[in-house]
Amino acid sequence: MRHRLKDVAERAGVSVKTVSNVVNGYEHVRPDTRARVLEAIDALDYRPNLSARNLRRGRTGLIALAVPELDIPYFAELARHIVTAAARHEWTVLIDQTNGDREQERLVAAGIRDHLIDGLIFSPLALADADLDAGIGRTPMVLLGERVHGGPADHVAIDNVAAARDVTAHLIAIGRRRIAAIGAQHAAEGVTARLRLAGYTEALGAAGHPVDEALIAPATHWHRTDGAAAMRTLLDQRPDAVFCFNDTLALGAVRALHDAGLRVPGDVAVAGFDDIEDARFSVPTLTTVGPDKARLAAVAVDLLVARLGAPDAPPQGQTVPYAVKLRESTGHFS
Repeated sequence: MRHRLKDVAERAGVSVKTVSNVVNGYEHVRPDTRARVLEAIDALDYRPNLSARNLRRGRTGLIALAVPELDIPYFAELARHIVTAAARHEWTVLIDQTNGDREQERLVAAGIRDHLIDGLIFSPLALADADLDAGIGRTPMVLLGERVHGGPADHVAIDNVAAARDVTAHLIAIGRRRIAAIGAQHAAEGVTARLRLAGYTEALGAAGHPVDEALIAPATHWHRTDGAAAMRTLLDQRPDAVFCFNDTLALGAVRALHDAGLRVPGDVAVAGFDDIEDARFSVPTLTTVGPDKARLAAVAVDLLVARLGAPDAPPQGQTVPYAVKLRESTGHFS
């Protein structure tokens, strides 16, 4: 039998309104009264009816998260943080995978499921500014990443140029001179790749090192197999370090170097980007840029909450911090 608010009120000897105030965390309840209500809640194993509460608020209790690929560990880890942040607001998160397909992303942005959800957190890969300028759905939306900046929606990202510059500067500081890059993309959707390439070239320029195009390897996708394949194409260039534009590329590059009989970091130092869990358990452990994923998720959810409260407010853009995590792949063994 599912107990109701009325049952809790009767057991505690208080009004239904008082029980509601305790359940909703209102401060102005006497301590002894709050204690009786909490005892009654525990005794009856009462659980609030969130569906009814959301219905009264005009909410569904659901938000959506749309990402390009769930088998990229960064997005899987980010999803976990967003689920945690959303739970603090009693939201359940529905997760959608767009595969970086522009038409699918346009449908997501247009609010194809806006009758089902209260809001959307969306990391687009192929979406263009014009797609958003053409109109977005009625559902509040927060954009993640670098694909669309300054549009009609709230936005959260990290400073990719500065982060790539910092990790490349670290490779220079440990004495590496022929520093390769893996992950360049020249298609329209390769905004993140271009920002990370810009940081890489800025660091080389600041150190007085020329940019050698032969040391820059493209990667249409950022999977382990792509990193290994790109690393094999670079071996003839004899790099002594490589900056990979995400950690899965870096893990593939480490494998290719091992297969070629080269030592990491003795022969070639390797750095990645994203600080996925695998980076902390690989052999060697991986130096990488660590975005504050928990902070990014919390900011995205908070922006969604704010947007629901003020739907006509101007869009906000926020940048979250990052840190370069120094590990064994660049000679840091502590």
